[in-house]
Amino acid sequence: MKILITGGGTGGHLAIARALKESALKAKHECIYIGSNSGQDRKWFEKDSDFKKKYFLNTTGVVNKKGFKKLVALLHVTKALFKVLKIIKREKIDVLISVGGFSAAPASFAAKLLNIPLYIHEQNAIEGRLNRLLKPYAKAFFSSYDKDSPIKDYPVAERFFQKAKVRSKIENIIFLGGSQGARFINDLALELAPVLINRGIKIIHQCGEADLERVKKEYIEMDIDIEIYGFTSNMADLLQRSDLAVARAGASTLWELCAIGIPAFFIPYPYAAGDHQYHNGEFLRKKNLAWCERQNENISQSIINILDDDISDKSKKIQKLISQDGADKILAYIQEQKC
Repeated sequence: MKILITGGGTGGHLAIARALKESALKAKHECIYIGSNSGQDRKWFEKDSDFKKKYFLNTTGVVNKKGFKKLVALLHVTKALFKVLKIIKREKIDVLISVGGFSAAPASFAAKLLNIPLYIHEQNAIEGRLNRLLKPYAKAFFSSYDKDSPIKDYPVAERFFQKAKVRSKIENIIFLGGSQGARFINDLALELAPVLINRGIKIIHQCGEADLERVKKEYIEMDIDIEIYGFTSNMADLLQRSDLAVARAGASTLWELCAIGIPAFFIPYPYAAGDHQYHNGEFLRKKNLAWCERQNENISQSIINILDDDISDKSKKIQKLISQDGADKILAYIQEQKC
């Protein structure tokens, strides 16, 4: 098959695009990528030689714009749509897989205009606006939260499953600010550090490049020696050494933690579109497999209160929520539909 993968904007979308691309290549399919010059698309895939071709179009988000800016954004999408129609015809695309995000709009609409089978992967518990709009027209809608999804396993890199283990007590905590950092979580880690160190709990802190120097300086002033990173590509190794994660509730982070077996205390980003991070975290909390609490001044005490908990039950059960080869299963399903 000749597959066009589209979408992005954020790391969560792009991680799925990468997983699907890797799975497609294993199955000897050919992949083309269409994304945007905005967001993180180019940073992730510009130098990726696995895609036969890559296109980065001048598109931006539409739903978060108002007035004249919304009209300009719609104009960019319309111009990109005509470019994509030509690309799909020229490349003789067989199927299109959208991972959502504003950069998926031109190719997704073009696929429907050309009657190319459209498949959608939704990362979050609350569907994105574009995905919700296109869902009735998709050949299949994949989601780990949707009971009607034909494949529920979230595509997570194999290395997270390989490093999985069951945790029973909290001896190492990792604070995850994400690639862009999360000041609230960084400040929370600094606040909790003296308490954790006094209890013999080791700290790993991924704070984001933008906040790295400030956070480092504050640890030095407190004379606390911890393991700190701005950003790292060795996340699976850091997680393997951790027993509890304090993190935002982005979909990729949530399911990577499940795959490797780390219970998490989720603090959802309060301004996420559709409040989707809160609903992601609540999906696990309602199953008593995680903690999820909105940002508040007393959240440090909530974390202190669970430090002596036996976490083995959570660690075992979250690993059962996801099985390996989610991307392979999605590609196999699509291949079967084509046959």
